[in-house]
Amino acid sequence: MESLQPRSLVGQSNSTRSKYGGSMVVGITGGPGTGKSEVTERLRRRGAIVFSADEASRAVVPQGGRLLEEITAAFGSGVLARDGSLDRTALGLRIFADSGARARLNEIMHPAILRLLGAQIEAAKADMPEGSIIAVEIPLLFEASLTSWFELVVVVGASEATQIARLAARNGLDEDEARRRLDSQWPIAKKVEWADFVIWNEGSLSELDRAVDRLWEQLTQSEPNRRRN
Repeated sequence: MESLQPRSLVGQSNSTRSKYGGSMVVGITGGPGTGKSEVTERLRRRGAIVFSADEASRAVVPQGGRLLEEITAAFGSGVLARDGSLDRTALGLRIFADSGARARLNEIMHPAILRLLGAQIEAAKADMPEGSIIAVEIPLLFEASLTSWFELVVVVGASEATQIARLAARNGLDEDEARRRLDSQWPIAKKVEWADFVIWNEGSLSELDRAVDRLWEQLTQSEPNRRRN
């Protein structure tokens, strides 16, 4: 695990691309209900190659797979759906109520998720044209000490009240359960301190579009302003 230090916001330049060669590898992170996926999708529409830790987490637990067996052994058959697949809702209720259970799940799943995401990034930088933007959505980017993967990190933020309201509308969570999801990650204010670029997502979708336009302009200029390492 690397030793993290706070990073300045965009405005500091770096003379090289990223360690991934001619492509810029961008991390997208934030808290639950801030709109990370909305930002990632808008980057995809503008031409970015996008990957998601959430999608990777689904891909690494197929029925009959080793990880699903490990999860079942650790948490019991109550985290399985009737068809034998992982019941992510049941598992979520378990792990967000118990930090020890959450840590155990991370021990099981994180290595496989990171292997898959790393392979996807490597394939994209090998196959895509020079100057491509590769955007990777990882909710626990800071918590998992993954800043060295990225040339630039974008934090998508929102107020706690907005996050809770969105989790209630999207996931049907009550306030206590929503707060447990928020408490499982760094506070947004701390993530913002470490960001290279911040999108504060409290307004309309058109406002979000304009914010992503500004980010895209930053990413695609010939000499983008980036953090110092």
